[in-house]
Amino acid sequence: MITVRGLARQFTLRGRTVDAVKGIDFDVAAGELVGFLGPNGAGKTTTLRMLTTLLRPTRGSGTVAGCDLLTDPQGVRRKIGYVAQGGSTWPESKVGEEIELQARLYGLSRAEARRRGALLAERLDLAGLEQRPAKTLSGGQRRRLDIVLGLVHEPQLVFLDEPTSGLDPQSRANLWDHVRRMRAEQGMTVFLTTHYLDEADALCDRILVTDDGKIVAEGTPDELKAGVAGDAITVDVADRAAEAAEVVRRLPGAHDVTVVAETVRLRVPRGDSVLPELLRALDSHRITMTSVKVNRPTLDDVFLSLTGRSLRDGEAASPAMEATHAA
Repeated sequence: MITVRGLARQFTLRGRTVDAVKGIDFDVAAGELVGFLGPNGAGKTTTLRMLTTLLRPTRGSGTVAGCDLLTDPQGVRRKIGYVAQGGSTWPESKVGEEIELQARLYGLSRAEARRRGALLAERLDLAGLEQRPAKTLSGGQRRRLDIVLGLVHEPQLVFLDEPTSGLDPQSRANLWDHVRRMRAEQGMTVFLTTHYLDEADALCDRILVTDDGKIVAEGTPDELKAGVAGDAITVDVADRAAEAAEVVRRLPGAHDVTVVAETVRLRVPRGDSVLPELLRALDSHRITMTSVKVNRPTLDDVFLSLTGRSLRDGEAASPAMEATHAA
C-alpha cells in the first residue's frame, strides 16, 4: 500500500539548508496499521505531508495506494484520507454541511454522503450536532469532526496525524474502537502518528521509530520492547544508597545501576525472578528499603534507548522546528 525509497525533504531556514527527512525507506502492506513515532522535530509531519502530496520530496521515490507520488499525485489524493494535525474545518460551516461537502467532493451522491456522514457522526459522538456551526464545537468535538471528514469517503488508506490530540479518555477509546472496526469491516490501511504510547501499543501492528529525519528502528511493539535490555527495578532506601547500589550490582544480570538521592535503579533480564534475591541481599546488609517497583520495558524505554531521550521529553523539546519543517 505504501512503498518509499530514499524519500527526503530539505528546507531553507534563515539562509541555511535543513534536512527535515534524510532519505528514508519503508513499506506498508495493505490492511496494516502502522505507527510512525518520534519526538517533535523528527520529521514525522514532513513525511506525512510528502506521502499525502502536500509537499514534493526533494529526492527519492514512493508509491501510495498504487499511485506514484511524483507523477500521479491526483491519483494518490483520490484514494487516501488525511486527518491533519492542525484540523481542516471551516468555522462558519455547519457540521452536517462540512461532512456532506467533503463526501460530494469525492463523488458520492447526496444521499450516500448523508448516510455515511450520519453513521460516522453516530460512531464518533457527533450525532445531533449537524446544525451547529463548527466554530461553536468544543476542541474535542472539532477533532472528531476532522476525523469524520477524513473517513467519510471510505478511503483505501488513511493518514492520521495525532488523531486523538485534545480528546478526553472516553473519546480516545471510542476512536480506537472505530479504527479497529474500519480494519475489520473494510480492510482499511492506517498510517498514524501519535504521542500517546499506550495508543501505539494498543493499536499498531508495527511501529516505525524516527529521529532526526531518519528511521532508527522498526518492528512490532513487542519486538521493540524486547530489544530493551531487561526489566527496570527502582528501589528506594532510607539511607546508604551508595552501599545499596554496590549490593545490587552483584545480582545476576544486573546492569545500568544508577543512584539518585536515596533511589537506586537497575535493569535485570527478569525482574520478577531477581526481586526475592534483591530483597534478601539488602536485608542481609541491614539496608532499610522503603519501596520497590518492577516495570517491564515500555515504548518510552525504547525511545530512550534509541534516541537518548524519552518521547515525552521530545514532545516539548522542539515543536517550532517540526512546524517549520511542515510549513
